Amino acid sequence: MDRVPSNRYVSPPDSPLLRRTFLVLWAIDVVTAVLLILVPYASELNPVTVFFYVEFGIPGVVFVGCVYAAIVVVIGNVLPHPSDLAFVAVIVALYLFFVFNNLLVLLFDQSIWTLGAVGLSSGCRRAPPQSRS
Repeated sequence: MDRVPSNRYVSPPDSPLLRRTFLVLWAIDVVTAVLLILVPYASELNPVTVFFYVEFGIPGVVFVGCVYAAIVVVIGNVLPHPSDLAFVAVIVALYLFFVFNNLLVLLFDQSIWTLGAVGLSSGCRRAPPQSRS
């Protein structure tokens, strides 16, 4: 009985730059998540992160961040090429958004959503009509 070779094997996505970008953004996200919990004027929005912080403190925040990264790495290693690259690219885009939002909250105490809502509401106002004299 001949064995049919399997084309399915575990391998990381074939883009070291994309993987490094994910790891850098992930690390920044973990640091900003910890800072969001520590500063009095801002709050972490992710309920899972908040739960782990309440239960385990700062190590819980770092732990849940490591679990997120492990899930991404495992899925990226199991997916076939080119799906693995697309998956990691989408995750990098999401983490870019998360990091940007966390930095906005830390620096300005407003998220992208509140800044966008303020921008939209102020942009929709009409100037009062001028009287013709």
